[in-house]
Amino acid sequence: MIPSAILLLAVAQPAGSTELDCHDTSTQHELNRCAAIEYERADAELNRVWGELRRLMQGRDEAVTDGRPSSWQLLRRAQQSWIEFRDAHCRLEGYDARGGSMEPLLVSNCLERLTRARVEQLEALQTNQISGEPKRSRER
Repeated sequence: MIPSAILLLAVAQPAGSTELDCHDTSTQHELNRCAAIEYERADAELNRVWGELRRLMQGRDEAVTDGRPSSWQLLRRAQQSWIEFRDAHCRLEGYDARGGSMEPLLVSNCLERLTRARVEQLEALQTNQISGEPKRSRER
């Protein structure tokens, strides 16, 4: 989990300040806050897709009786592991500016980037569940 002090630094707004325009930032504090806002948006999208996929998998799992773990159980385990990885990895990326005013920016940018990538992974799983056929990965 990301230390709450880092994220609080990223989103705290000084008393008496006006709404932030993230298209015109002039301070590190504003950059940190804008990066935190973008991560929050990515996280909201992740939660939306997660809910849809959870309902879909739980519905499909009702008909499965082969004694193996359900799709939902495996997804939940994978997601818990992914969150642990994401948080540790992003904390590590933040250490490029360890203790500096830019650390929250690096952490939030990493959280956003990895969260958006996870959204794409979950959307691919959702497509596979709906179509019943594995989606072929893009050629590398």
